[in-house]
Amino acid sequence: MTTEELPSSAAGPAPDTTSTRPGRGKLRIYLGAAPGVGKTYAMLNEAHRRLERGTDVVVGLVETHGRARTEALLDGLEVVPRRVVEYRGAQFAELDVDGVLARRPEVVLVDELAHTNVPGTGSEKRWQDVERLLDAGIEVLSTVNIQHLESLNDVVQTITGVPQRETVPDEVVRAADQVELVDIAPEALRRRMAHGNVYPADRVDAALGNYFRVGNLTALRELALLWLAGKVDEQLDRYRADHGIDSTWETRERVVVALTGGPEGDTLIRRAARIAARNTGADLLAVHVMHADGLTDANPANLSRQRILVENLGGTYHQVVGDDVPRALLTFAKAENATQLVLGASRRGRLARILASGTGVTTTALSGSIDVHMVTHEQIGRGRRRLPRLSAGLTLRRRLYGAATAAVLLPLLTLVLADLRGSLNLTSDVLLFLLAIVAVALVGGVWPAVAAAVAGSLLLNYYFVPPLHEFTIAERNNAFAIVAFVAVALMVSAVVDLAARRTSQAARATAQAEVLSTAAGDVLRGERALPALLDRVRETFGMTSVTLLERDPDAGAGSASAERTGPLGRVSAAPAQNGSMAGRSGWRVVATSGTQPCARPEEGDTEVPIDDLALVLRGRVLPAEDRRVLAAFAAQAVVALRQRRLAEAAAEAGPLAEADRTRTALLAAVSHDLRSPLASAKAAVTALRSPGVQWKDAERAELLATADESLDQLTRLVNNLLDMSRLQAGALAVHPAPIGVDDVLPAVLAELGPASRAVQLRLPDDLPELYADPVLLERIMANLIGNALRHSPAGRPPLVSASTLGDRVELRVVDRGPGVREADWQRIFVPFQRLGDTDNTTGVGLGLALSRGLAEAMGGTLEPENTPGGGLTMVLSLTAAAVPALPRPEEVIEG
Repeated sequence: MTTEELPSSAAGPAPDTTSTRPGRGKLRIYLGAAPGVGKTYAMLNEAHRRLERGTDVVVGLVETHGRARTEALLDGLEVVPRRVVEYRGAQFAELDVDGVLARRPEVVLVDELAHTNVPGTGSEKRWQDVERLLDAGIEVLSTVNIQHLESLNDVVQTITGVPQRETVPDEVVRAADQVELVDIAPEALRRRMAHGNVYPADRVDAALGNYFRVGNLTALRELALLWLAGKVDEQLDRYRADHGIDSTWETRERVVVALTGGPEGDTLIRRAARIAARNTGADLLAVHVMHADGLTDANPANLSRQRILVENLGGTYHQVVGDDVPRALLTFAKAENATQLVLGASRRGRLARILASGTGVTTTALSGSIDVHMVTHEQIGRGRRRLPRLSAGLTLRRRLYGAATAAVLLPLLTLVLADLRGSLNLTSDVLLFLLAIVAVALVGGVWPAVAAAVAGSLLLNYYFVPPLHEFTIAERNNAFAIVAFVAVALMVSAVVDLAARRTSQAARATAQAEVLSTAAGDVLRGERALPALLDRVRETFGMTSVTLLERDPDAGAGSASAERTGPLGRVSAAPAQNGSMAGRSGWRVVATSGTQPCARPEEGDTEVPIDDLALVLRGRVLPAEDRRVLAAFAAQAVVALRQRRLAEAAAEAGPLAEADRTRTALLAAVSHDLRSPLASAKAAVTALRSPGVQWKDAERAELLATADESLDQLTRLVNNLLDMSRLQAGALAVHPAPIGVDDVLPAVLAELGPASRAVQLRLPDDLPELYADPVLLERIMANLIGNALRHSPAGRPPLVSASTLGDRVELRVVDRGPGVREADWQRIFVPFQRLGDTDNTTGVGLGLALSRGLAEAMGGTLEPENTPGGGLTMVLSLTAAAVPALPRPEEVIEG
């Protein structure tokens, strides 16, 4: 399968370059997830297609790795001879860049872009040679695997365990004119390898068992697809920007939900999630618009809870800044290429909706191609909480200072202006009084300034407006001046007070944000999330104690313990104070910080109720502004408590469920599997002891053999049951020591009897020793080889091979039997599980479960794999006692 980036030659034949080829040449890269997917094959096919159309194509360098079908495609193509370089007494063939430049073809094929050149060739990397060819105006076709990209180097090493020494910078590949993904399913690639189409036969088993595992190939394939998808998105965004396209292109459904911090947000989020769920692969984004000054009347507790809800539903939460909410929403939605926008119906009253259209109507009118959903909710028409009153901007002391300033400044200014009455006119007097009012407003805010404006107007009227010393005004112009003076004074006072209030709110918002950020960091960095939160609340607000209470369903029972089962589950917490009083109060302490914790909400100075919980603070009464931050703390405390209780419940329920399953399976197995060998042994012994029967020697020997075999089988079953019980109880003794595989297998094969003579062994001479318990390792290998013998068809015996991977040794037991579906791989490790096998004479289904448990007890793993061509391969991985020198990774996975 081929997936090609936009714009792609898939839409039609690529135009041929002219003989002069002005400017830089084009670069086309064939990207693959792993060696063997067909990158070089696809590149050679493209070369033949270009050649048939009359394009001058040459092969600069192509690595066939001995693959016959790839080599066949070189026929008919001109090949530029390689440059031979001597290095440390050996000869290496590299790309002859000068030869290609002298030949000057229109198109040149250069394989393996990430290759490191031999010292002495000029450029360190092959991609640098390609840059020279591109600068000369030559079009280049090249190949690269996803593991060779610099940004993914460490990721690939984590997945495969193999470091990549040959890399190419991502920008080189991203700058290519075309990137074509050559894709193949992991199973198909493994079949291709098993058929010998990728590596020679002697390297197939090691490759399939190490780098080319299904899991590795699947992960590499996903990396390649995601990397190419990111490049396609970048190119699409660049194309839209270059062409000035602002409209939404519905390449993927993206649903944006707007949140105001109101209680209706939960309803909107769930509705948007349902809309996104109707479209496979749709994205859910929640956005909250903050004012440019950083001030908002949104409830932080609601926003915190709604953010958690969005993330739990698989979405992402965002905050943007903007004074024009509809335009800010649409700017965000268009930047995210959103297709649908979910808004809540307006909470404003009927009169407010008549006077102004509102956010929803404006957003819908400006949305363009974005679908806007107006969702109804229970808060419609209930109004929105207003901002605090103007008087809340300054403190009482500031207002008293302002009143004192007015009381001193206005009489003093009147005396001074009275002495200067002959030099100044009324206009100057009004301006000076206005200046005094501004000074009062700066000191005391709006109300002292209003009082000063009224007093100043009276003083102007009495002392400076004709007729003097009377509260009358003779001329209309003077009356207008007095009115304008009062209006200007009031407006200036309001502006000053508003600025002071906004400054105070901004400082408080900054402090609140820092507090919440610090609290979140404490929770994330520590394992004690709930105690850390309560400690932070107590320190932030300077309280004596902070207590999280929960309604006690056992109220009246007189229990003094706070450890009970509540609506959120079970938690171990501090004991309730005051003995049985806490029980009779109907509340119990979940967690506390500080001294003198509260046993009831009534005992505290501040309380924040949340469902059946209450966060109670003792020390002082908090103002309304601090209660908003406290509500956010309370919401985080509830989430921390719920997560802790869910984790504890899961930890308690898991072993109980597993024990119950084991108990049920054990009873079912004992009822038949253990009874059968007992019955056989009993029958044989009873027959031998029968006084009325004279047994021949051969018959007696047969009965004794039957009894012996039955008792041996019973012994093995009982030993397996005992070992499994020790594993589950954690009481199995493990004594690891260095031991060679060739020291273990002879004893195992001897234990399995004559049937084991057909088992094939393939062990490297330089295989290091294992660090394992010899007795347990024999038990594991006996179980695995015994299973393989039972399921292998006639003429196709099991194979036991070994290889190294990093600091571990992997033993493989390969059979060619019917195999096991991948969906049932984990079931075969469940105790007493035979996957429908009706043969109950061979055991109770403990072999693989016990083998995995023994392997894990020694620090190893036991995993199944599909055998190429049919069958099942069991892979036992254990730590190597000594790791020999490994070949270079590129020698193992080259191609």
